[in-house]
Amino acid sequence: MSTKRSDTAARWLGPEEEHAWRAYRRMVTVVQARTAQDLAELGLSEPDYEVLSTLSERSDGSGALREQAAKMEWSRSRLSRHATRMEARGLIRRAPDPDDGRGCLLVLTEMGLDTLRQAAPTHVASVRRHFVDQLDPQELAVLGRIAAKLAGEPEDSL
Repeated sequence: MSTKRSDTAARWLGPEEEHAWRAYRRMVTVVQARTAQDLAELGLSEPDYEVLSTLSERSDGSGALREQAAKMEWSRSRLSRHATRMEARGLIRRAPDPDDGRGCLLVLTEMGLDTLRQAAPTHVASVRRHFVDQLDPQELAVLGRIAAKLAGEPEDSL
């Protein structure tokens, strides 16, 4: 870590900017905590659900660990450790990645798919209760555009 001071003065946040930033951080924290609690009651974490739902969207129920890690903004080693725990619970299995001799594929098991099918209605109800139903359609549309913009993705990619 460098201890050199930057020659550029900090562009401090103005009151409105700081308010927006803090409101955004609070929104993310609250919504994420509430939906995570609802998943926890089913014995799943948010990362568990993310991995299961992503794999279920693929025709063969599998995906490269490196791609999943990138999607989740996790390191490969962090996801690998998490996948080991999911594998021990029978939710996924690993297979060799034909495109990356050092990597592996995460493969959705029948138990993982059943778990996802059971959890999905509760999860979507949670997302509705803590997020979607709190906003009117116009607010939801604007927030969708803002989220895509901040994530650096086209609006229709989400």
